[in-house]
This record gives sequence, C-alpha cells and structure tokens, in this order.
Amino acid sequence: MLKIGKQEFCEKPVFLAPMEDVTDPSFRYMCKKFGADLMFTEFISADGLIRDARKTVQKLRIYDFERPVGVQIYGHIPEAMEKATLLINNSDADILDINFGCPVKKIANRGAGAGMLRNLPLMKEITERVVNNSKLPVTAKTRLGWDTDSINITETSKLLQDCGIQALTIHARTRSQMYKAQADWTYIAQVKNNTEIKIPIIGNGDINNGKSAAEKFEKYKVDAIMIGRAAIGKPWIFKEIKHYLKTGEELPKPGVKQLVEYANEHLEKSIEFKESQKAIYEMRRHFALYFKCIPNFKETRLKLLTAQTSDDIKLILKEIEERFGHIGPEDFLPENIS
Repeated sequence: MLKIGKQEFCEKPVFLAPMEDVTDPSFRYMCKKFGADLMFTEFISADGLIRDARKTVQKLRIYDFERPVGVQIYGHIPEAMEKATLLINNSDADILDINFGCPVKKIANRGAGAGMLRNLPLMKEITERVVNNSKLPVTAKTRLGWDTDSINITETSKLLQDCGIQALTIHARTRSQMYKAQADWTYIAQVKNNTEIKIPIIGNGDINNGKSAAEKFEKYKVDAIMIGRAAIGKPWIFKEIKHYLKTGEELPKPGVKQLVEYANEHLEKSIEFKESQKAIYEMRRHFALYFKCIPNFKETRLKLLTAQTSDDIKLILKEIEERFGHIGPEDFLPENIS
C-alpha cells in the first residue's frame, strides 16, 4: 500500500496533477466527487508567495472536502524556496510537492520547473533546503530530461531520493516534447526496476481512460498514476478509471443530460469559491471541453464561451439539454471519446 508521510492510499491510487489555472477549488471539488485519491493545488511561485502576492497566497486555501491535498511550489532561487517552505508549514496542506517538470518557456528558461533538469546541483540544493525546512512530507514531480539527447531520469530520481523526498512523480516526456509525442513509460519502468530506488514512483502521461490506466499499473508496476489534462472538462475520468481497475469493464459514459448537470454543479462551485465574474471567465476553459463530444455544437459552444453572467450560462446549459438531451454516448463524435 502506498504511503506518503502519514497519508495512506488504497491499492492502485489515482491522483490529480497540479495544473496552473485549472486545479482550483471548484475543479478539485468535482474531481474529489468522482474519486480522486490525492489532489494538488495549482502550482505556486515561491517568489510570489514570499512577496505575499494576493493571487499566489489565495492558492494556498485548502478545504476539508478535498483531503488529502498537496501544495506544489516552483522556483529557481534556493533562499526563496526555503522561505516559501516555511510559509507553507503554516498552511492546511497535507503534502508539499516541488515542481521540477513544468515545460512552459517563461518558467523553464529561467531555470525553474523543467529547467532544473539542466542544473542538477541546483536541484539538489533546493530539494535539500525544502526537505530540511518542511514540516510536511515532501514529494517532487519531474520529466525524463531536457530533451531526448539528455534523458537523465535515473540520475535525477536517485538524487531526489537521496535528498529525502518521499515519492516521485515522473511525466514520461522530456521538456522539449512539452505535451506532444507519445509518452515513453519505458523510462519510468527503468526507474521503478532500479534496486537503488526505494521511494514510491507515480506515473504520468497519456492516461485518458480506464484501459490505459490499468495497462500502466500492470505493465510498469508504478505505485500510483497521475491524471492531468485528460481530466479537464472530464472530472468523472476518475470514476471511470476506478471502475475499470475494479471490474475490467468500461463504465457507461455520461449522456448530455448528465454533462449539463456536471457543468451546472461545477459553475455553482466556482461561483461559491470565487468572485462571480472571475468564476465565469475561468470556467470557459472547462465548458469548451465538457461538451466537445457533441456533433454540430460550434454555434452553441461560442454562445457558452462568450456569456457574461451566470444566469446567461445557465440558460444556455438549459438550451443544450433541451436541444441535445436526446443524444446518448453512442452518438458522440468518435474521435473525441477517451
């Protein structure tokens, strides 16, 4: 059974990855509703946190419904990461994760996130400082390497373990691959099969349904899996995966009426946790994907993504149910079923 600090998880646990502008409290609420075993906040800038930047500090808000929950931080200055760790000690988080995997140019090119893969001595110093100052169990998330010519995940895994992290998540792509190309889990298997590696290994990349999740557990023997972009607009993916892992069968996909119900609930939670207008704007990325499977939906999608008030959105959602409610999963666009 996987254990991180005091947190114990079920067999074959399924985690929600930290994603900027995605894994806010309302989205975490929906993912927890459908069975996510561990969730992470949006990743947090160490510099922003120690400057008391309002938007950054807000990301530290934790709610009882979502436990266990982790906070993820990133940065390239050891002193800032240490100070941020001390502040997080006063939060309600259960786990502290270090981001060594974000491929976004503005982060990686200044040496943070996946940029740390080109500076392992700095990665070592930062990890040691965080571990030595954290009251929470520390984990990390990283990638295979900077590019295909510099894959160093075995070395990185050993380094991070020796620094004292209690679990490692590996995204099975390099930084240069971003989110393109097929994730190569053979490198995760190499780490998992390395007798020097004793910490739990969590796999991430190209898991988008129950079958792919089961394959990753069976073939690569990871201790847990982590779902990222596949959950956006589809928080019920956790329920689908868990059902498949338990039964070996696919769970029936939700029809349009259920999708409308989920979208309404997600909107209500977003408004509950945030100022109304901000909630509406930030829900657009989710709405764009909630109904991606419906054919001939372009005009309605545009209305949904340009609506200015929650009342307008609810009217459009009602229209979607009335207009497309007869559509069942068997009528969805096949290329979008995952």
